[in-house]
Amino acid sequence: MRRPGFLLACGIVAIGLLAIPVTASAGHKTDPRTKNLHPMGHIFEPKVLGGAEFDPIGQPEGDIHTDIAFWGKYAFQGNWDGFNIRNIAAPGNPKQVSRTFCDGNQGDIVVWDDVLVRSWNTPAGTPGPFGAGLTCDGEAVPEGFEGLHVFDISNLRNPELVASVELECGSHTATGVPDLDNGRLLIYNSPSSTDCPGLDIVEVPLDDPASASFLRFEPGMRACHDTGVILGDAMRAACAGGDGFTVWSLGGDAGGTLEDPQFLYSESVPTVTIGHSAAFSWDGEVILFGHEPGGGVGARCQETGTQLSDDPDDVQTDEMKSYFFFDTDTGTELGRWTLPRPQSATENCSLHNPNVIPLRDGRDVWVAGHYQAGTWVGEFTDPGNTRTIAWSDPPPAPVPPETPFCCDVTGSWSSYWYNGFIYESNIGEGLNVFRLSGKTVSKSIKLGHLNPQTQEFTID
Repeated sequence: MRRPGFLLACGIVAIGLLAIPVTASAGHKTDPRTKNLHPMGHIFEPKVLGGAEFDPIGQPEGDIHTDIAFWGKYAFQGNWDGFNIRNIAAPGNPKQVSRTFCDGNQGDIVVWDDVLVRSWNTPAGTPGPFGAGLTCDGEAVPEGFEGLHVFDISNLRNPELVASVELECGSHTATGVPDLDNGRLLIYNSPSSTDCPGLDIVEVPLDDPASASFLRFEPGMRACHDTGVILGDAMRAACAGGDGFTVWSLGGDAGGTLEDPQFLYSESVPTVTIGHSAAFSWDGEVILFGHEPGGGVGARCQETGTQLSDDPDDVQTDEMKSYFFFDTDTGTELGRWTLPRPQSATENCSLHNPNVIPLRDGRDVWVAGHYQAGTWVGEFTDPGNTRTIAWSDPPPAPVPPETPFCCDVTGSWSSYWYNGFIYESNIGEGLNVFRLSGKTVSKSIKLGHLNPQTQEFTID
């Protein structure tokens, strides 16, 4: 059975739009936080989930913000109705460059030079708040379409749709895998559907992105929700989904290629129901795994032992608000990190999208967004002895009337480290920027670009 196409995947009814008054300063500047996390600039676009008559399509003033990628001095921020391009040359004062409308929900983003690939997750023409429209960049989209759209972004002020790749189970998230020896960008597409347990592999020729096409399906024994890749000496991919994660080799002694990964193993994780994210330590030896109990619309980061519903078995546990760390070769659990700041019963929360900071000193430090729990930074150099480094945790948002959820569904969808700053894609606010001070990140490596789910090299 297909899952609804949304990061907040669950059975739901109609929801509505709640507008927050625009204020002179972004909320992230006054949110509770540690002293080493410093608010910088913001682009404030106040649209969030809640109320009774939500229509995500064609909102001119803002949208439901999702994932984010980076190329040079630009951030490409996906949303429920397309994507925004932001100039982040001055992190204290980011500027809007352009906005492109594309009416399919989810909006996961991959960027490579002049090419942008965006996820369209639900069949075109599907009614309802988690449905999808029938246009992309002003062009008609056939009813029932779901998959990937490819844009030429050589003109940042006016991106152009050049290709559509229809996929059987749509595109919940997309991971970019550069294959420059063959002049192409591969996309590992995660459908997040039990009808398609594994990955679609799509080819985007860099000299002719308009000829993008589906190559093959890679079985994975689970519905992949999000996929992390590390290249360099490691050559591994890991998809999180269902009750755990699956690992492939992309080359080297264990076999496989970028186009034809070699299945290694699939691991179930007790207590997990919605495997969500996978990332690697920079030597490739450890997998960071997160899950999404409650589908993103639930208050799943409360005090341990709290009764969460009328179901006597539905009790808050530490596992609901934990990252797990596994040995990449064997799948053996090495340790956990548990959110140390409990959230309220009106705050949607799960440990959502992480990336790992590239550090020259061999330490492993992650940055992540946790919905209304905000932005967090932690270290797992020793996975059995993890520690918290920094956080910014906003107060609970007001709960809108007639919402079917516990909460005003908002907060940090993604928080990623990029060249000395943390960029938070906030569902209901827009873009927030932080600076992390201290010795922890003094040895970070500057990057020319970043697709956060893709680690293009290894660090020994």
